[in-house]
Amino acid sequence: MEVTAQQAFDIEKIRKDFPLLEQEMNGKPIIFLDSAASSQKPAQVIDRLNDYYRTGHANVHRGVYQLSQEATAAFEEARELVRQFINAPSEKEVIFVRGCTEGINLVASSYGRKFINQGDAVLITTMEHHSNIVPWQMICEERGAELRVAPVNDAGEIDLDALYELLDERVKIVSLVHVSNALGTVNPVKAIIDRAHKLNIPVLVDGAQAIPHTQVDVQALDADFYTFSGHKMFGPTGIGVLYGKEEWLEQMPPYHGGGEMIKTVTFEKTTYNELPHKFEAGTPDISGVIGLGEAVKYMQSVGYENISRHEHELLVYATEQLEQIEGLRIIGTAREKASVVSFIVDGVHPYDLGAILDKLGIAVRTGHHCTQPLMARYEIPGTVRASFAFYNNKADIDALVAGINRAVLMLK
Repeated sequence: MEVTAQQAFDIEKIRKDFPLLEQEMNGKPIIFLDSAASSQKPAQVIDRLNDYYRTGHANVHRGVYQLSQEATAAFEEARELVRQFINAPSEKEVIFVRGCTEGINLVASSYGRKFINQGDAVLITTMEHHSNIVPWQMICEERGAELRVAPVNDAGEIDLDALYELLDERVKIVSLVHVSNALGTVNPVKAIIDRAHKLNIPVLVDGAQAIPHTQVDVQALDADFYTFSGHKMFGPTGIGVLYGKEEWLEQMPPYHGGGEMIKTVTFEKTTYNELPHKFEAGTPDISGVIGLGEAVKYMQSVGYENISRHEHELLVYATEQLEQIEGLRIIGTAREKASVVSFIVDGVHPYDLGAILDKLGIAVRTGHHCTQPLMARYEIPGTVRASFAFYNNKADIDALVAGINRAVLMLK
C-alpha cells in the first residue's frame, strides 16, 4: 500500500490545520468531541475545494476541452489515491457514492435483487447503525427473506458463537460494522469473513467508523464489499466509497439509471457501461471526490501509526478520568475499542447533560446514535457520546470531565 512521507506527530501543529478548532461556541473556546458524527476538515482540504471551484471546475468524462480533461484527470487521480489507500486491486472496484449509507443501500438493492430470494436469509448484528439495518429489512421484505441478528454481550462485543450458529446455507450475505459508532467496539471482521467464506457467503463491512482510526487493507481482510464516508475521515460531506470485488460487481445490476452508466441507449434496449461507471449514474460529486483525495493525502501525511497511538492514549485517559465520576457508567467496555466513549450518569438524562455541556463550549452527541435496537439491548434511552480524533488532546478531556461534574451538580 503506497503512503506518503509521514510528519512527526506534533499535536499543536496539527490542531492549527483545523480552522474550526480556533472558533468559539456559546462564547467559549470550542471543545469538539463529536468526530464520530462528522470530523472537522483541515485547511488543506478546504483550500483544495476552494481552488477547484475557483480555477478548475468543469464536468468530467464528457468534455474534449482542456478544462474538462483536467477536471477528469483530478477526479480519476482521486480514485487512484483511494484505491491505494484501501489497497484495492483495481480502480474498477472503487465506486464513488454519496456516503456509507448509499454504499450499503446499493449493495442491499443490487445484490439483493440478484441473489436474495424467498426463504433466504441476511445476517447482521445487534450493534448495527440504522443504515445497516433498514436497507436489509427493506430487501428482505421485498424478497421474502429472513433478517437474522447476532447478539452482543454486556461488554458490547459480538457473541461469535451465536453468530456462527446463525451462519448456514440459507444466509446469502453477512453485513456488519467494523467499528461501532455507539460503543467504539472494534469487531473481529477478518475472523468473521473467513468463517463466512468457508460457506461461500460474501460479507459487506460498514467501515465508516474504522477508516478514520485504523489502516484498512481490503485485500488482507478479503472483504467482498467495504464502504465508508468521506466526512468522517476529514473530507467533504456528500461523498463516500464502496469497494466491491469485481466478481460480484460484474454480476450485480445497476443501482441508478441515467447518464455515464450506459454504453448505448435505444428505446428498445440499453447496454451498461464498464466498472466502475456502471454504478455512477449522472454527474458525480466532482469537488467531493477531489476533496476526498486531498483528505487521503492529509491522513497519509499524519500517518496511521501516529493516529492510532495518539487516539489510544486519549481513549485510555478519558476512560480513567470518566470512571472517577460518581454515578457515571460507560456503555461499551470491549477489549478492543476505537476512540469512542459512551456513558450515562445516574439520575441525569443524556439530553440535559449534553445541553449544559453545549453552554460550556463542549460538543458531544446525545441520544440513541441511530442504534435504537442496541440501546434497547442495554435497556437505556440513549447515552452521551464523546468521540475523539487525532486533533483532540488531553485538555479537551479535562474540560469534558470538569463540565460533567459541573452539570451533575446543577441537575441533581
